[in-house]
Amino acid sequence: MSAAAPERDDRDDDASLSDFGYKPQLKRTLGNFHTFAAGISYISILTGTFQLFYFGVGFGGPAYWWSWPMVFVGQLMVALCFCELAARYPVAGSIYNWSKKLGGPHLGWLGGWMMVAATMVSLSAVALAYQQTLPQISSVFWVIGDGSHPADAAKNAVFLGSCLIVFTTLVNAFGVKLMARINSAGVLIELIAAVVLIVLLAVHITRGPATITQTHGLGQGQSMGYFGAFLTASLASAYVMYGFDTASSLGEESRNPSRNAPRAILRALIASFVIGGLILLFALLAVPDLNSSRLSTDGLQFVVLSTLGSSVGQAVLWCVFIAITVCELAVHTAGIRLAFAMARDNGLPASSAVAKVSPRFQTPIVPAVVIGLVAIGILVLNIDQPQIFSVVTSIAIIMIYLAYLSVTAPMLWQRLRGRWQPAEGKFSLGRFGLPVNIVAVLWGGAMAVNLAWPRASVYNATTPHHWYLQWGAFLYIGVIAVAGFAYYWFRKRGRIDVIEGSRAVAAEAEPGPGPEPAAP
Repeated sequence: MSAAAPERDDRDDDASLSDFGYKPQLKRTLGNFHTFAAGISYISILTGTFQLFYFGVGFGGPAYWWSWPMVFVGQLMVALCFCELAARYPVAGSIYNWSKKLGGPHLGWLGGWMMVAATMVSLSAVALAYQQTLPQISSVFWVIGDGSHPADAAKNAVFLGSCLIVFTTLVNAFGVKLMARINSAGVLIELIAAVVLIVLLAVHITRGPATITQTHGLGQGQSMGYFGAFLTASLASAYVMYGFDTASSLGEESRNPSRNAPRAILRALIASFVIGGLILLFALLAVPDLNSSRLSTDGLQFVVLSTLGSSVGQAVLWCVFIAITVCELAVHTAGIRLAFAMARDNGLPASSAVAKVSPRFQTPIVPAVVIGLVAIGILVLNIDQPQIFSVVTSIAIIMIYLAYLSVTAPMLWQRLRGRWQPAEGKFSLGRFGLPVNIVAVLWGGAMAVNLAWPRASVYNATTPHHWYLQWGAFLYIGVIAVAGFAYYWFRKRGRIDVIEGSRAVAAEAEPGPGPEPAAP
């Protein structure tokens, strides 16, 4: 291979930026595995399953397992739509730019705003997972208190979470190459650990697959019966299987992104479905006591420790610690690219500073720091108001589903008008594009309603009971959307345009041959 090949490839990759009027600013260093790792680390199977297994079993019993394939099928429809977009528009801040391209600047800004807000809260929520894992490994991680006081856990969670956010801020500020190396190594460890965990649980199976049809009598006496209980339990799966679009959000830092990003999106989602589904299934088949109340309190941690013993259980928890770390890194990275993309269009306060790329590290440093500081600030809410924090965390997931709808809905409108064309020679759904897009929109809308439904058991489970917590999804998302769009309408409407430092420079025409000399 000649030395000139990489330059030629970079020019081809950068050509898609001209559709948005951008010049290349980020350095292309990421390969196929790096983009795959970014998507799968955001989903983070070990983080999600260990955090939410207790919730699913507690509300739906072992039969909640069926929500896993249900959510996968719905999210696969969304992912397939994203694959077509990633092949045609492989740009940073994919959700924002796709929504803008398909639905116009108003919808694009609102979709980006919802995603930025959701990312900041998600960053805080993932950081809290340290508290669920590290103190179970060693009492050394009880830095504040020892768990004997009711407030100890909340305060220690803020400290551990803040340390994690500081780490991801520094890594992202020092460049995408360092982030990709740490992320890829962490994902590799997580995948190996997940496969080993599946094998170990499979060896200890004590009951048959009929287990996942048991409901434990949940839903009896409710108006919707077990179906209502199942819909609540399905939140445990819906809270995990998203973030695969991160693979495309790194499009301006990847080699051959129009080819690699769609593959990375699908591989991340499918691998997460298979691995996570087997972990959940074998955990239900292997746990010594399927009726233990600790299944709905201590969750998968209890299954691992009681089934595999303390030594193996500790090793697994260390791997969960690594999974949480790389998940946090991926969430932070995605948020930075989204903020950078919006600022590049003059869509955020102090856009010139937010969109500035460090000449030394080739990465936007200001959004890395700002997002980190806001996430730590949100964490502080967990000290005295844990109920409000749990509501805001749930709202973050809903906003992500709504942001996805801001892409799939206008994409469907463009298809119906005959105005959507996939990139020639790239990923395409062909004649399946319309039905897949319809299902993606219906699924996104239905799941957003299910997530936001004012269930007291989800949004206001403990005293004191407040109406604004139970209806928090509608109330707070409404406030965030109205406040954000008001800012856009009165401050940014008509001013959304590529800032000077990011605008593509028209290529100068090459000089032609001079006039022929006059005949003597």
